[in-house]
Amino acid sequence: MSISTPPVAPPPERRASAAPSPEPASALVDRYLAEQQVTAAARFAQAHEAAPDGRPALAGRYSALMPTTPPAPGQQYAFDVDLDACSGCKSCVAACHALNGLEEEESWRDVGLLHGGSQRLPVVQHVTTACHHCLDPACMHACPVDAYEKDPATGVVKHLDDQCFGCQYCTLACPYEAPKYSRAKGIVRKCDMCSDRLADGEAPACVQSCPNGAIAIRVVEVEQVVEESETNLFVPGAPEPSLTLPTTAYRTARVLPRNMVPADYHTVRPERAHWPLVAMLAFTQLSVGAFLVERLLEIAVAGPLAAGIRPVHSASALVFGLLALSVSILHLGRPRYAYRAVLGLRHSWLSREILAFGAFAGLAMLYAVWSWPGAAVWVDRWGLRAAWGTGGGAGSWLGWAVALSGTAGVLCSVMVYAYTKRDFWNGPATACRFLLTTAVLGFAAAWLPLLLIVVAGRDASLAVAAVDRYGTLLCQGLIAASAAKLLFEAMLFRHLAARSTTSLKRTARLMTGTLSNVTLARFAAGLLGGFAMPALLLVSRVPTHPEHGQDVVFAVLVGMLFIACLAGELLERYLFFAAVASPRMPGTL
Repeated sequence: MSISTPPVAPPPERRASAAPSPEPASALVDRYLAEQQVTAAARFAQAHEAAPDGRPALAGRYSALMPTTPPAPGQQYAFDVDLDACSGCKSCVAACHALNGLEEEESWRDVGLLHGGSQRLPVVQHVTTACHHCLDPACMHACPVDAYEKDPATGVVKHLDDQCFGCQYCTLACPYEAPKYSRAKGIVRKCDMCSDRLADGEAPACVQSCPNGAIAIRVVEVEQVVEESETNLFVPGAPEPSLTLPTTAYRTARVLPRNMVPADYHTVRPERAHWPLVAMLAFTQLSVGAFLVERLLEIAVAGPLAAGIRPVHSASALVFGLLALSVSILHLGRPRYAYRAVLGLRHSWLSREILAFGAFAGLAMLYAVWSWPGAAVWVDRWGLRAAWGTGGGAGSWLGWAVALSGTAGVLCSVMVYAYTKRDFWNGPATACRFLLTTAVLGFAAAWLPLLLIVVAGRDASLAVAAVDRYGTLLCQGLIAASAAKLLFEAMLFRHLAARSTTSLKRTARLMTGTLSNVTLARFAAGLLGGFAMPALLLVSRVPTHPEHGQDVVFAVLVGMLFIACLAGELLERYLFFAAVASPRMPGTL
């Protein structure tokens, strides 16, 4: 039997200090959750609401985010980002959007995400980014209408909205996707570091709105920015700073893992196709190729037969050239200002391309008029018709001027895209692609004059002689050019075996994944127009007797050949724009 001792009451002096009953676990969890729901942005807003007499409670904090003195010679303003303080709340995005009156889908500042580390110790880092106001801004050098200027006092890169005509070339040239195109306004716009606020000593909207003070404005030394770009250390996954010398500084006290990559690093998505540019490039190269083939045929097969075909050949090639220039206007957001396109001739390859194709169109029109038999009376008045049929007179020189000016335009087109520094658009690859398209479509278009002569039926002997003399050369040239073009394009798929995720591997993945139907259609059209139809024309050798109805078969074969080749090159040019891997700052999933 056990004896229990009754409990003893505590002394009276200790009763008052007895521990209170413990808080229930559920209430404790609720209190902690409520505290965590007060974000940095909410605390920031509460601090403003608590300001006495409506005065800014954080005025001292704002002044600390601005330099005490303006930039001196050899210096400029720049964004300074503390990665350790950035929480990814996007207050900077909202403030920029509200202050600048941006459209619903328009954003001049974005917040991306980096991740890395290991499964046991994962690391996540938010990155806020906007225009970097580069020392060597690609947008300014690419613009054909001089719609950009770099302020000599502050170094801020500004966009002149009134000057812009919406060609969107700067959006392709900038490796950081800073310029944004506004469809509603038909122009490009971008961050100008809130220059009006800077002029009044106020910090930009993104700087003042950041609840953690992660963004600041600093004065940087130009020489130091150049030196630091040599190491190519900027932000993991971002384009190399040596491209444009960006001035934004990203700081962190932590050692980031070596495997830190953007959250969208392995994401591949089609880019905008730019259909007017697709058509413009294909048709200009078709027109240039037709004139080049016409020149080469007159050398290979000299004689009076060329004089009978030349008027139709030059007229058909001219039509495609004028069509290309007309379609290109549709790409402009404000086409009524297209005349400004040559203002950037000193620095913009787009201005040089427009000037070269303008000269090509003018010479082509003159050559087409000169070639037409009805214009002989007018030409004779100037004494320039004397040696036309020999191939060595003024007409021949004019024909070569057309072909060479068109080739110069194609090479300018190459540089327009090579300047963007995208791997898929690198200079040698783009030159090979554009020149082979010129050859393929040039040989295909050279069949159109023969088809028109056959269909017209006015001179059966001319039709038979033309096909017999030129047909074999055109078929052989088309097959060779198509084989080279398709083989060159197929070589891209070797990057699928690469271990690392390069930009060319992203392009190959797009073409074999999301854009696989377009890729298959492109190669099918290329094989049909570049191999099957020329082979049938070589075998059939029609119309050797057009009076027996073989002209219908000939028309069908030539029509299929031309349509298939043109469709294949249009699809290839669509992939040229849609499948390119665009360089960009870190994004989100």
